[in-house]
Amino acid sequence: MRVSPAQTGASPAHPTSTAPDEVPVEALGDLYRDGITACRDAFDVAWVDQVGEDVAAAFDEARSRPDGAVGRGPQRWYVEIHPEELRGFVELVTQPWVVSVCQAVLGPEYEIVELGFDIPFPGAAMQPWHRDFPMPEETRRQRRLTSLAFNLTTVDTVEEMGPFEIAPGTQWDHGADFHHEMFPPRERYPRYQQRAVRKYPRRGDISARSALTIHRGTPNVSRSARPVLVLGVDAPGAGNAAHHDMAVTRSYWESLPPLVREHLFCPVVDRLEPIRQKHTIEGLVMGAAE
Repeated sequence: MRVSPAQTGASPAHPTSTAPDEVPVEALGDLYRDGITACRDAFDVAWVDQVGEDVAAAFDEARSRPDGAVGRGPQRWYVEIHPEELRGFVELVTQPWVVSVCQAVLGPEYEIVELGFDIPFPGAAMQPWHRDFPMPEETRRQRRLTSLAFNLTTVDTVEEMGPFEIAPGTQWDHGADFHHEMFPPRERYPRYQQRAVRKYPRRGDISARSALTIHRGTPNVSRSARPVLVLGVDAPGAGNAAHHDMAVTRSYWESLPPLVREHLFCPVVDRLEPIRQKHTIEGLVMGAAE
């Protein structure tokens, strides 16, 4: 039996009134046309600030051990974490807009497969245009999106922080000639630059995008880091869980509401082990010159 977020006892972190079984028509249109959509003021700022505290603590811990964080370019890091390392995990994955988008795009049996964060620090360089993984055959042949990446900023983004830049509509680019099927050749850059839109989310906003949409991080010339929480969700059979190592303890699993347990796709273990990051991509580590 499926339950709504209202039945889970989630704290009032999200003021939106969208019911989880409503099809978010505008969000669907955005995702299939542009490859990205967003919900403004989905969470209370105080709740987001708590997420920011947990992200900072997790980053310090990850950087204290080998392979705890993986480079995504100069002064830019990615860290994957376990759900119970984020105090607001239940509120995040039961937020009505998040649930409704997952159901509408990925189907009622959607799978939560990734939780992590990306931090571009001062000095982070321009990334090359890229997508996050090769295009699945279902997308190439049927134009069906089989995964979504939700992004939640923990700071109010300004230009100097190096905002996320995306080329709308490029989630459908076949990419057969892309390096590693992820990095388009440089002669395509003018097309992406012509389409490019920079995003300036504020605390409380959350976005959903197809990770196939061509995008990049821009240079952070400020004095502040720009942490972004990442939630990865799959349609059944998409297979991205195999690339991630999150787990939950048995006691934590038993404390989760049914809506979360139905969709959380990860091992249940007696004891959590630190996650060793393993997806260094040379092109992102090196950054990109314009």
